[in-house]
Amino acid sequence: MYVSLRDVAARSGVSFQTASKVLNGRHVVVAASTRERILTAAGELGYIPNAMARGLVSRTSVTVGVLADDLSDLAVSQFVLAAQRAAAGHGHTALISSVHARADAVLALRKLLEHRVDGILVAAPSVEDDPKIGEALRRSPLPAVSINRIHGGGVPLVGSDHAVTGTLAAEHLLGLGHRLIGTVTGPRDRQVVQSRMRGFRSALREAGESLPARRVVEADWTHAGGYEAMHRLLDAAPEITAVFVHNDTMAVGARRALAERGRRVPDDCSLIGCDDLSFAAFLVPELTTVRVPFQETGEWAAKLLLDRLRGGQIPGRNLLPVELIVRASTSPLPHR
Repeated sequence: MYVSLRDVAARSGVSFQTASKVLNGRHVVVAASTRERILTAAGELGYIPNAMARGLVSRTSVTVGVLADDLSDLAVSQFVLAAQRAAAGHGHTALISSVHARADAVLALRKLLEHRVDGILVAAPSVEDDPKIGEALRRSPLPAVSINRIHGGGVPLVGSDHAVTGTLAAEHLLGLGHRLIGTVTGPRDRQVVQSRMRGFRSALREAGESLPARRVVEADWTHAGGYEAMHRLLDAAPEITAVFVHNDTMAVGARRALAERGRRVPDDCSLIGCDDLSFAAFLVPELTTVRVPFQETGEWAAKLLLDRLRGGQIPGRNLLPVELIVRASTSPLPHR
């Protein structure tokens, strides 16, 4: 449970009103020793100021706190909007606190706690290896659910098996007769990238194919990153006839790089993305991709959190299926 002002007042031996005025920064004449006693008690108890003025607000509904990466990331924004809609559908609200840099993550989480949210949804893959976030979530009295791995565990996960994502991409290209396959990954220290590469390599290995290091190029999830990485991949491995790009956004940049190098998609090089973002079906040619159910994940994560707030139990791992979406950017290996 939250530590209240009355707890702090009792610990420091002062009235509720005095504790409130000192901790809320109001001008009040108190002895320095009394002020110090109140501040010490607040620190020892772990008191967090209530930014929503709980005493003035009747809280008849639940507020879900969402700790999210930059919402300019289309995948993250789909999850957050779906979670927000799911909460609203039950008459509840969602409060979003964005992480713009790893150093801001703990502060962003604290902001949610200050606003007295009832539970936490985490959609911040950029901090999956941050031990401070993992520790803060486990120490919090609030239930939490995450779409990404949390350092140290202890927080239920809602997501997809991304090894299957890589497997589906590889099996599709292999089924079309491709053997000289390259890939443009996201940052290799990210759990999702490692999982996708594990599935991708496994499918190639089972088909008797290798994946030389020169056919694997790292990028940063952006259009520009995919564009630059595709140029590097073609420089290192000009023989490739197909490429798996780890998100649709980078695939847009990769498509432009292929065009600049005179490589037609899919006639000269098949291209498969990942995520199935809304624009994928409107590219020319339409982008083959592996659909990751971001909206369903957001809805499910919100539902599980609300169930937990009603006293239910949350399974530790909740995985939704991914799906291959075949469009026009992949085709059988051309005869040369």
